[in-house]
Amino acid sequence: MATEQAEVRALEAEIAALKRAFEELPARGQDAAGVQKLFQEIYQSDSQGWESSKDLRSNLGHLESELLFLNTLTGINIRKYSKKTEDLTSTEITEKGIKKVLQRHKLSGNCQMITFQVEFQILEVQTKENLSSVITDLNIIMESTTYPELSEFVSRAEERRDLFMFFRSLHCFVEWCEYRKRTFKHFKEKYPEAVHLSEGASSSHMGIRSASQPGFELVIVWRIHIDAEGKVLPKLDLLAQVPRRALELDQNGVIEAAPASFRALLGVLGVEAALESLVQAVCAEAAPKFPNSAA
Repeated sequence: MATEQAEVRALEAEIAALKRAFEELPARGQDAAGVQKLFQEIYQSDSQGWESSKDLRSNLGHLESELLFLNTLTGINIRKYSKKTEDLTSTEITEKGIKKVLQRHKLSGNCQMITFQVEFQILEVQTKENLSSVITDLNIIMESTTYPELSEFVSRAEERRDLFMFFRSLHCFVEWCEYRKRTFKHFKEKYPEAVHLSEGASSSHMGIRSASQPGFELVIVWRIHIDAEGKVLPKLDLLAQVPRRALELDQNGVIEAAPASFRALLGVLGVEAALESLVQAVCAEAAPKFPNSAA
């Protein structure tokens, strides 16, 4: 019985951590409101009525299902969570019908391959009319990663004390990283001789080499950008590495116009089709021809 109760408490703590990341924070637009409403609908746990080992096992299974659902929904896996509460209400404030409570939260977890530790404080002020809460401090610690884009983003989230933006953008960032990895891996397996990934499938760039034209290589640089508002956007660029002699013979400026032409191709075909078109062009016997970007 004691072991099952401990497991239930641990699961409750993990679910509480996920809930507080979205439910206790000030709403940030319609997305935040939608998530908050969803959590309110699915979270109805109450342990006071547990009277037997059978009840505990039943609730344990229910909590495990909820935890799996929340992890799938948010992409966030919470491994550890703790909370401390401090009553800041003074005698003078109490007489005015105001209650202040400071909550100190600490959690650690991961989103796919990226691990993090988050510490934040929430100040709750309750009056006779309403209850308000605000994050007064936010500290995010991330283990060293191969994603330099995250450093600036984390600093912005801490400065704004915007925990919702941190979790939302981190999840989107990881999703784009996984998509890039799958895409590069697909082309490497399909064109093993032409496609080169210097850092494996997790690389941020993919080289395409021509077997019939030594020294000619096109490099796809795929960055994942997080803007000031936390929106995650892919940025793909094309770099052409060609022999000096080829540049001298390129009187029509095809090589120089290649990056702009590639961006135009992306806009028309999308990422995967544009890359497929590019690889096939390089693999052909003739030199790759890019569509006129001005067309």
